[in-house]
Amino acid sequence: MLRALWRAVPALLIAVAGLAAAQDYPTRPITVVVPFAAGGPTDTLARNLGVVMGPLLKQQIVIDNSAGAGGTIAANKVAKARPDGYTLLLAHIGMSTAPALYRKLPYDTMNDFEFIGQIADVPMTLIANKNIPANTFKEFLAYAKANKDKLNYANAGLGAASHLCGLLFMSAIETDFNTIPYKGTAPAMTDLIGGQVMMFSADFAVTLPQVKAGKIRGLAVTSTKRAAVIPELPTVNEALGLKDYELIAYFAVFAPAGTPPEIIGKLNQAINGAAQNKELQEKFAPIGFAIDPGTPEALAQRSRLETAKWAKAIRDAKIEPQ
Repeated sequence: MLRALWRAVPALLIAVAGLAAAQDYPTRPITVVVPFAAGGPTDTLARNLGVVMGPLLKQQIVIDNSAGAGGTIAANKVAKARPDGYTLLLAHIGMSTAPALYRKLPYDTMNDFEFIGQIADVPMTLIANKNIPANTFKEFLAYAKANKDKLNYANAGLGAASHLCGLLFMSAIETDFNTIPYKGTAPAMTDLIGGQVMMFSADFAVTLPQVKAGKIRGLAVTSTKRAAVIPELPTVNEALGLKDYELIAYFAVFAPAGTPPEIIGKLNQAINGAAQNKELQEKFAPIGFAIDPGTPEALAQRSRLETAKWAKAIRDAKIEPQ
């Protein structure tokens, strides 16, 4: 019996040390890995959130842009990271669509991460180069179907919301366009404005300033109701006579599986505290972001529902996994 107790001492010491580390957390800067290039909506949200969360946690928040492969490079980096709360992932709806879009992921989206908390929701906008000869969404559809060989569509990477939005849109109108992948929203938007690509979809943070400045043409929004920030744009459902076309990009924070609950709790508390920041709310509300945090349990439940929802939608749209 004494021998058994002696063998249990190392595990007990490790547990005690882990608890002490969690209680002291954080004692050094925290890295938030972002799956897309700098300048895009995920990056912008991460940087602004970090500015507010840093003082709450009394540590610097460092942003690591690990773009590529539709966000899977960044997610895999965090899944394989040490579960000590110092490497986090700020991702979007791509975490829920990836299992259906990729044949072999190097991680399990539901089991290789701890769910910390949701940050925000935002619809997408279908947009086009301003030189396309169409003033309304219906005129654009007629032009697109007549010129599908000339029309190319940008996406911000496989699994990105823009990619899925475009695939579902092409499925809905039964027309395929040449799709050009990018490593993030910012470079795709640059090429849309410049005319290298003719169509794109992105969230309001990226599209609204450019639409209102007349640099691109807004076509429709992907929510089921018109957006208060740009009410002149119809919904995709209105324009196409559909009932169930909806794509809401949600942003959330994740940690490697095995991160202590005490650390998850502190991070969730910091996210919810940051959400109350007036400057953060005022900055994102005009561009359609609903800052809407919650509990880790709520994020886990949403992730399960979204993963099932998009698996069915991707199958129904006959989208083949890569």
